[in-house]
Amino acid sequence: MNKAVFLDRDGVLNMEIGEYVWELEKFVVLDGVPESLARLKAAGFYLVVVTNQAGIAKGLYTAAHVQACHHKLQVAAGGLIDAFYFAPGHPSVSESLSRKPGSLMLEKALARFQLDAARCWMVGDRLRDMEAGHRVGVRGILVGPEAQAGYQPHVADLRAATNLILATEPAGH
Repeated sequence: MNKAVFLDRDGVLNMEIGEYVWELEKFVVLDGVPESLARLKAAGFYLVVVTNQAGIAKGLYTAAHVQACHHKLQVAAGGLIDAFYFAPGHPSVSESLSRKPGSLMLEKALARFQLDAARCWMVGDRLRDMEAGHRVGVRGILVGPEAQAGYQPHVADLRAATNLILATEPAGH
């Protein structure tokens, strides 16, 4: 069985700007992200982006805009990301099992890559990311400047989350 790190997008991989991020010029990959992804990949993890994109349901942008941002991220990451999943729904428009805290995006990747949930991690900046991971038995690490409801572990950024993940890896794995 394989292992993976599930990664929320906005606020983890790229700058959170307080509104929907879909314009390429506003899509800024955070410092340390390419290096962190390279370290995780070198340790044998699949890298899977799972992101809510409610702006599609709200008619603010299209799936093509999301895919263009993902292409920019993949280029910045040196092509290391194994899969991108995005949930285009929003409760005000349509219900969705994909939208976090739902776990369908993670379930799809668990099946696709034959992942062992106990060897996987969810890195996100919202409690809904942690809940999506917990629903399928994946450990979570909350990142970002704000502690949310005292969730632990809580670290500053993907670089710190990567250090934590790699420190808990058994030797030889």
